[in-house]
Amino acid sequence: MMNRLSAPACGVRVILILLVLAIFQPGPVLAQEGDKASAGLGLLLGFPQGEFRDQVPNLGIGLGGNFAIRVAGSPLLLGADLGFMIYGHERRREPFSLTIPDVHVLVTTSNNIFLGHLLMRLQPPTGTLRPYLDGLFGFKYFWTETTIRSEDWGDDEDPIASSTNLDDFALSYGGGLGLAVQLYDGTQRRQETGEGIGKVLLDLRLRYLMGSEAEYLKRDSIERLPDGTVVYDITRSQTDFLNFYLGVSIAF
Repeated sequence: MMNRLSAPACGVRVILILLVLAIFQPGPVLAQEGDKASAGLGLLLGFPQGEFRDQVPNLGIGLGGNFAIRVAGSPLLLGADLGFMIYGHERRREPFSLTIPDVHVLVTTSNNIFLGHLLMRLQPPTGTLRPYLDGLFGFKYFWTETTIRSEDWGDDEDPIASSTNLDDFALSYGGGLGLAVQLYDGTQRRQETGEGIGKVLLDLRLRYLMGSEAEYLKRDSIERLPDGTVVYDITRSQTDFLNFYLGVSIAF
């Protein structure tokens, strides 16, 4: 008896089939005027995997963006992909100092990841449905930062002071599958009037990014002792995680 495929496996197969059909369809379709570049921005979710999940069970949330240029009308695009996620956050109220205990400030500590990758993408240059395959190589930058702000204004106010508690880099590489769905086509208006933004597409993406070992802090990894000293509980592990992206891109 055949085993049933899981939902993610079925989704991956569907996108791969669509990608193959779109790229290797008959020549007249690919010969149409296609998009020369694209740029996008959207919500980024990170699900730790392997050793990283053992240490950081919670997901990361942030923003991601990318820009890519098509190579000579082919299905190949080259560009850059950037992202930022917070995977831990702590907020507390503290006296301004031992000598001024009647004035309080807001102290926040955030655990952050910056992602920077070179991007290689296979994607058809035309069509309402545009499946794609990504390959990435770059780095992950981990840092934990503590910031002091006025209690009256909160996180939107410029900080009084801030300090990086720990930071480290990890090599990062991986790949993923995505599907862009065209929502609006303003190409003709742009050609006729010089105005407009080209094509607008909804962008859905799933990636697996492997990462080398790095040192980082987790939420509650900083112990503050009564004598004013600080102890850091530093974690070191591989830094793999699965990324889900939902955004909007513009093709022109």
